[in-house]
Amino acid sequence: MFEGLRFNHWKTSLDEHGIVTLTLDRAGSSVNAINRAVLDELGQIVERLAIEQPAGVIVHSAKPAGFAVGADIREFVEYARQGSVLENIENGQQVYEALARLPCPTVAAVHGACMGGGTELILACRQRIAADDDRTRIALPEVMLGIHPGWGGSARLPRLIGAPEALPLMLTGKSLSARRALALGVVDRVAPPDELLAEARALLRRPQPRPFARRAKAWLTNCWPARQILAPMVMKQTAARVRKEHYPAPFALIDVWQRGGGDIRQRLKLEARSVAKLAATPTAHNLIRVFFLQERLKSQGAGTEHGIRRVHVVGAGVMGGDIAAWIALKGFEVSLQDREMKLVQPALDRARQLYGKKLKTPEKIEAAIQRLRGDVEGTGVKDADLAIEAIYENAEAKEALYAAIEPQFQAAEILASNTSSIPLDELRRNLRAPQRFLGLHFFNPVAQMPLVEVVRHDRLDPAIEKRALAFCKAIGKLPVAVKGTPGFLVNRILMPYLLEALRLYNEGVPGPVLDKAAKQFGMPMGPIELADTVGLDVCVSVGRELAPFLGLELPPGLEGKLDAGKRGKKDGQGLYVWQDGKPIKPEVDPDYQPSPDLQDRMILALVNEAVACLADGVVDDADLLDAGVIFGTGFAPFRGGPIQYVRSEGAGMIKAKLERLAQRHGARFTPRQGWDHPALATGVDAI
Repeated sequence: MFEGLRFNHWKTSLDEHGIVTLTLDRAGSSVNAINRAVLDELGQIVERLAIEQPAGVIVHSAKPAGFAVGADIREFVEYARQGSVLENIENGQQVYEALARLPCPTVAAVHGACMGGGTELILACRQRIAADDDRTRIALPEVMLGIHPGWGGSARLPRLIGAPEALPLMLTGKSLSARRALALGVVDRVAPPDELLAEARALLRRPQPRPFARRAKAWLTNCWPARQILAPMVMKQTAARVRKEHYPAPFALIDVWQRGGGDIRQRLKLEARSVAKLAATPTAHNLIRVFFLQERLKSQGAGTEHGIRRVHVVGAGVMGGDIAAWIALKGFEVSLQDREMKLVQPALDRARQLYGKKLKTPEKIEAAIQRLRGDVEGTGVKDADLAIEAIYENAEAKEALYAAIEPQFQAAEILASNTSSIPLDELRRNLRAPQRFLGLHFFNPVAQMPLVEVVRHDRLDPAIEKRALAFCKAIGKLPVAVKGTPGFLVNRILMPYLLEALRLYNEGVPGPVLDKAAKQFGMPMGPIELADTVGLDVCVSVGRELAPFLGLELPPGLEGKLDAGKRGKKDGQGLYVWQDGKPIKPEVDPDYQPSPDLQDRMILALVNEAVACLADGVVDDADLLDAGVIFGTGFAPFRGGPIQYVRSEGAGMIKAKLERLAQRHGARFTPRQGWDHPALATGVDAI
């Protein structure tokens, strides 16, 4: 059937029943990222299939990692630079539409990751079957890159499963398990992984009819009146979560769906033009940059064996307990130590709740629970490959603990501190093996915050650093290596922002006004709510350590709240009153007019310190700084990080703003060293 045709990325076979199997196996890559070459070969294959008309076609992947991770983002970036995004989107649409129009039955057999352009490929098949295991994940996550599906995803998915189910999937990028995809109708059947292709052949021979109710719902929710009613509702719901000027892609997607009629060609044309327009926006440029930064963090420690099986955590407070729970969740044996079992038990209870949310099945939950044990006597130290200290922020107490732990080590164990601010050059002074000591600074809440700072000091063995980076990857975290100066990277940059917000709060600016100004900039949470969430006790502790180093002062009044037991969210009272885990924010006088420099006072305090960190070499380069601040603080991803923000606004303009703020509000706004750093130059391209 394919005589005379040679393919680099596809393998073809024809069985005795006339069924053609197309196997995607992108050359020179461990995953299937769909690029122009992959599409062009598929186009040739489909053209031949349309002529030969086999009994059926199965599309699957030869990669163990999964079906396809989506479009090749690097190639997409190159098309954006060349101004040829539209032409290349249309090319992909044409190939997929030709596949969809084949007169023979087609089945996509999916295993592992099936993302973006891979999902759009399976949507172009008549039916889909997925491997029924934990590894199968199906999604259309393009919105996370500042665009939306462009190879037919927005044109096909709503018509397949109905708009009320399809739109949220595309607007959030949420992934589906095999079972959830089956329940929604994204796939027609699931099968054990080792029977996937056999079941795909059976599905070709006996297609699974779509239930009438599902077909009726798909039609009803996509007819013209329904689109005109539903679209404004979905727009309003989306606007409650993100601002259109910050993240235009979700709103563009809703608009494309609302205007798309019954003709697939018209819908595809709307989709292609919309994605091409979005690809030119700063938001897309920055979110794609953040994607590459994330991939870079994931690759830290690649190729290094961490050699860690057992972990001992000392300190069962919120941070220590949650660190231990997370590490056990990821398959490691963990012992958790504190002075009394009554201090350890709440951490074990929280761990059980975490496992219930993450693991679903009783067997997996129980296995995770068995991997985490309370250890008041500290017997787990001698068997541990890694010991993590997570006690309160006091250098003397930490050093005393190390003196008790280190003699129990048997060989080459790693000792780590979760300190959030104390310089490691101080903490390592009395250690027997300082070369095997470092910082592993997690962020609260541990289960949600992806970043871990791997903190260096002047005696650290580089091989130990690599093992620590590899361990962070093994527990599903994004590691960034940082210099062990006060506050490291994230807290050093975040503290001026928080302290300035608290100063404004003391000046009488209502907390909701400060939170709103920060969120208007693009921060995920306002600083007053953040201070309560982190804990006013933690803010004061870190602030005391960092304020002298940063030349700042702790605002008055915080100690009084601590003395009254008002530490924030965990006590139900702080700067706000908290109920059911949410802040009750007071009403603000509608006539209240905040100062026009309110946002600059908070945000530029952060940016100024980010530039100083770059100059001080706290991280190895500007990209890692931006990655650390985005994944450690949630700094507006659509802005690409504080250094990218300086580039986009212009270093000269922001420096001049700081100088004006210094004249108006005090020397703390004086531009720090580093504003002449070459990485701040406009036009620096880090992709």
